[in-house]
Amino acid sequence: MLRSIKHFSLHRINATELRVVSDVAEGVLPVIEAEESVLQKYSLLEKWPHRWVTLFVLEDLQPLLRQLRQGAQPASLALASQNLSAEDVRAFGERTVVNVYDLADLSTCNIFVNRHEMMVQHYWDDPQAMRGLMAHEHAHPLAENEITQASRQIRVHVSGGRLTSQDAGDRLAKITPVLGALVEKLSVLAPRELLTNELTIRSSFSEDLLHLNMLNVGNAGASITGRQGLAQHLQEQVRQGELTEKENELLLLVGDLNGFLPLALEIAPFYRAGKPDSAGRLERVLDTNVFPYLDPLAVNCFKKLLHHFITLPADNLSSVEMAAWSDEVLQILCNTLQAKDFTLQYQMGLLEG
Repeated sequence: MLRSIKHFSLHRINATELRVVSDVAEGVLPVIEAEESVLQKYSLLEKWPHRWVTLFVLEDLQPLLRQLRQGAQPASLALASQNLSAEDVRAFGERTVVNVYDLADLSTCNIFVNRHEMMVQHYWDDPQAMRGLMAHEHAHPLAENEITQASRQIRVHVSGGRLTSQDAGDRLAKITPVLGALVEKLSVLAPRELLTNELTIRSSFSEDLLHLNMLNVGNAGASITGRQGLAQHLQEQVRQGELTEKENELLLLVGDLNGFLPLALEIAPFYRAGKPDSAGRLERVLDTNVFPYLDPLAVNCFKKLLHHFITLPADNLSSVEMAAWSDEVLQILCNTLQAKDFTLQYQMGLLEG
């Protein structure tokens, strides 16, 4: 699976065997130390299921992606998305840390660390951020319950959309995949992320996850400069007659929604886990450095989604009830887009059987 193994080692953490395999020549030790620190806590939990953990520290995730593209994984394999498309696989390759585990056999799991993306996002030399990432990934199988299983039965597809008062031709076609990925993240995958983050916080990793999320909201503030550049570029297209003003406003709104709504998945779990002060710290950064520069519709949408995420039940939702909860997310998004005269076209359903 690996191009060239530079490091291999075995470690014992309580009753769990940790195997480390790496094609990275330098800097692996801090990653191993972060993983051991996380396993020290999790392996003492009564519900800890793993006897073996394999930590792959890779220059990038191409070895894993090759396996995903071959479609050899079992149906019970837990990934960020079911039925990975080519675009899903590409996005998957940009993940910093991934936990791949089999829902049918939780005796083992595989943690993949993407050194390239860790460097890009400035996590590689930050031990606390590393612990936060590891703690989150290890919480995924621990957070599996009726709700996560119900969410795996939901399928949603965004087929497009249209501006009510004009024919945009193909000029808005590029936002369909953007909205499709955002819809899946916020409506179908959100329950898994919310419960995973909540369990991470409740498992004594609150400070590590808060540190990681503070970095993320800080990066969101830094990205405002890019947002301003995009606004100038789109306005120039309006002046040249390549876009209408309505299209310009819609594109900016979609950019705001896509860039900042997922942060609600990082804030809501702190409220759910009884840590309002930590959630408030994250929100204050957004209130000061991000929200004043966004379309007010995006800010209002963020706050509605945050409330919806906070109130997700902890367990015992049927697939039909879970689909209704997810559809409420879509209605919040649809109403926001409708304020710009854009009607989102989508289909939602449940897997048969």
